[in-house]
Amino acid sequence: MSSVPEIATSDLERTAAELRTRDRFLLTAHEGPDGDALGSLLGLHKVLTGLGKDSVMFMAAKEFPLPIEYRFLPLEEVFHEPPADMADRTVVFLDCGNIDRMPVEWLTAGGNDVINIDHHHDNTRFGDVNLVQVDASCTAEIVYDLALLLGAKITPEIASALYVGLITDTGKFMYENTNAHTHRVAADLIEAGVDVDDTYRRLYENVPLPKLRLVSRALDGISSHCDGALAISYITTADYEATGAGEEMTEGLIDNLRSIDGVRVAAVIRDLGDRGRAARKVSLRSSAGEVDVSAIARLNGGGGHKRAAGFSTDLEYEQLVEFLTDEVSRQLGS
Repeated sequence: MSSVPEIATSDLERTAAELRTRDRFLLTAHEGPDGDALGSLLGLHKVLTGLGKDSVMFMAAKEFPLPIEYRFLPLEEVFHEPPADMADRTVVFLDCGNIDRMPVEWLTAGGNDVINIDHHHDNTRFGDVNLVQVDASCTAEIVYDLALLLGAKITPEIASALYVGLITDTGKFMYENTNAHTHRVAADLIEAGVDVDDTYRRLYENVPLPKLRLVSRALDGISSHCDGALAISYITTADYEATGAGEEMTEGLIDNLRSIDGVRVAAVIRDLGDRGRAARKVSLRSSAGEVDVSAIARLNGGGGHKRAAGFSTDLEYEQLVEFLTDEVSRQLGS
């Protein structure tokens, strides 16, 4: 079993001590949760309950149904409303770069102690306890290191949840955030019971036909800007209606844009309908790291990584195209 990295071990130990000495928790992650957010949420929940703690998970009802890729995760126990004893619980935010990425007033009003566990470089350290390890490949990797310090038994269910975080946030172990420790953690999780083939097929191969139709329309509508450096696709409400796909079926689409020759930034703009506070969601990817897309996202209240970020907005499509074009051009010096 791999050892915990020495770097920031004091933060790990402090956080482990807080988790060890407290009894009641509410765990949550950012809105529009991805594989790392969901895997970390479920993984830490199972770690804490295995240690005899009273842990509940919370995600707003608007986040469901989840993207097709993540529906195999056993998240039936997720709360959509605050538990009756909310005042007595410590809130643990997972994979959440800033508190505004969980726009639920009773969670962000400041009435509870907060533990912030994350790996985003732009994390605002909003917790009473902050475990932010920017060198970690994903939040699931940090949760695994915490589990070791807590002496938790890594069950097959915990291992499978954390492996989802690893494989999705590292792009199947191909992104630059993948390091030797990431692979050691993956090996430990596989030894603990992960079915690698089944997990891969559930994440990447069980694609419903409506999603493929939506992808086809999205790719057909790609527009090129900044002399080919910026590729944008806009998924409208009409696209959802024409294909029978839901907004949750856009997961992974942006990777097709990022792979286009010459593209340095890929952007997918999608209508949210009645699922979000804002009218549209924008996902951004930087193909070679020349553009810090997290800086672009922060200008609109979002965040993320230098090479993967996003934000929600009420800007119209034309305004968004102008904004993205200006910001990408500015960073590229063109």
